[in-house]
Amino acid sequence: MGKIEGIHHVTAISGNAKKNYDFYTRVMGLRFVKKTVNFDDPNTYHFYYGDEKGTPGTILTFFPWEDIMTGRRGTHMATEIGYSVPEGSLDFWLKRLDKENIIYNKPSSKFGEVYLTFLDRDGLKIELTVPEKSDDRTPWVTQEINEDVATRGFHHVTLTLEDIQPTADLLVSVFDYTLVKNHTNRYRFAGPNGEKGGYIDLVEAKGEQRGHVAGGSVHHVAFRVADDAAQLELRQILEDRGLHVTAQLDRKYFRSVYFREPGGVLFELATDQPGFTVDEPVQELGTHLMLPEQFEAQRAEIESRLIKLD
Repeated sequence: MGKIEGIHHVTAISGNAKKNYDFYTRVMGLRFVKKTVNFDDPNTYHFYYGDEKGTPGTILTFFPWEDIMTGRRGTHMATEIGYSVPEGSLDFWLKRLDKENIIYNKPSSKFGEVYLTFLDRDGLKIELTVPEKSDDRTPWVTQEINEDVATRGFHHVTLTLEDIQPTADLLVSVFDYTLVKNHTNRYRFAGPNGEKGGYIDLVEAKGEQRGHVAGGSVHHVAFRVADDAAQLELRQILEDRGLHVTAQLDRKYFRSVYFREPGGVLFELATDQPGFTVDEPVQELGTHLMLPEQFEAQRAEIESRLIKLD
């Protein structure tokens, strides 16, 4: 069976592009890995933030739509994005969130791990979690955020669902995930690579209002597959289960297929290759507006419509 390697990226929706850029590069200290456009709407940016090279498992992407309405957290959607941070770093983050006037909750714990929850400028729910085992991934650091406190990449993504069973069955029987922890209505699943691949938490919220995907909410969750062969094998398995799966689409930095899992959340299978250095060297990632070939002839027009970030 084609193997899932863990979380590849998470894509969310924001409002103002400059506010989003400032929050994730300066406040969160992530690297701006790629500045491109939405392939289906080239007059809108598509931002990618992550570690130095944009390693799968660290990439958070945004479609910044200036006038989009605010979304609503609820069932049938991904509702939390969790990052791994070092032990002892939460005091730094509390002071930083205070200084930036960011809404947060006092640190708490779940499954024996301490975490801090806050909202970004658009209301997207982010968590910083100190994992049970230290995370040895190399972080991207800035002048304000050093290695002792910097994020390491995704720790987990939470899906809130009316009924977790159909989604749990997909994760276990097709993605080869395992239920590793449970407390009340939260169920934590680890992939074949264990905690290194990032956990998927399923929260069952029967009767809760259905969420609305718009500004400040997650658009989709992408899972890693090593190559085209693994992706196409999984695609066939999903299709055989009666799920509506798209054809393979070329996203320049990876190849994708999309489907809506039984709980209503949009999932993607994304290849590790070719990666973000396919059109920029590592040292220059995120410094240029990179357009797919089909839009190069419209570069001047597209650039004139996009908000300047500096």
